[in-house]
Amino acid sequence: MPTKLIRLSETDSTNRFLRDYTPAADEPLTVCVADYQTAGRGCGSNTWESERGKNLTFSVLTHPTGLAPTKQFLLSMAGALALKQVLDGLVNDITLKWPNDIYWRDCKLSGTLIETRLSGSTIRDCIFGIGLNVNQRQFLSDAPNPVSLYQILGHEVDQESLLQHIIEAFTNRMQMLADGCADDILNDYKNSLYRREGYHHYRDPKGEFEAAIIDVEPDGHLLLRDRQGELRRYAFKEVGFGEK
Repeated sequence: MPTKLIRLSETDSTNRFLRDYTPAADEPLTVCVADYQTAGRGCGSNTWESERGKNLTFSVLTHPTGLAPTKQFLLSMAGALALKQVLDGLVNDITLKWPNDIYWRDCKLSGTLIETRLSGSTIRDCIFGIGLNVNQRQFLSDAPNPVSLYQILGHEVDQESLLQHIIEAFTNRMQMLADGCADDILNDYKNSLYRREGYHHYRDPKGEFEAAIIDVEPDGHLLLRDRQGELRRYAFKEVGFGEK
């Protein structure tokens, strides 16, 4: 699968850049990487702290084939698994915090903001906006638990090589979707979940509770069972992870 790689020294947002970009007909995967984003953000109103040139801040534009909007979470899972696959080759203890954050132990290593555009009854485009902490040595924002590969490994990582491996992994995961391997992606995702075993603390609008992860449904809903045996089903932003 050919990939177009666009490099920018600075931009407001690589997601915004790709929203305005028109790919060639033979360009199924487009990657825009920037040394620095002036308006990089996470989900909702969250911002993403990234020292200039020290981390990977990039977006991936893909064009799924025949994927209904109700299946959007498959894209989220596939993208998260691509990142995990590469990071597993560098460090141990990488997990996927529902819905698509990359965690090392109890610290956030990477976050992804996903945007989709529809064409009729199918998803036409999907943009993954990714921030991956690579060589940053110190974090100054009030984010609760950031970590970088440098802090884990004690040395810098070749960002160019890392990016190329991520692009390759993305290509493979998108091909799995195109080949109809949705069940494999779903199973891989469930097996990679942060706190996938045992009871842990969660919080919803009604308060704090302890629960175990029972399932993640294909549409992305998280299914928990609390200590009283009650099943609780949540969409994104309806439940949060509490402290251990």
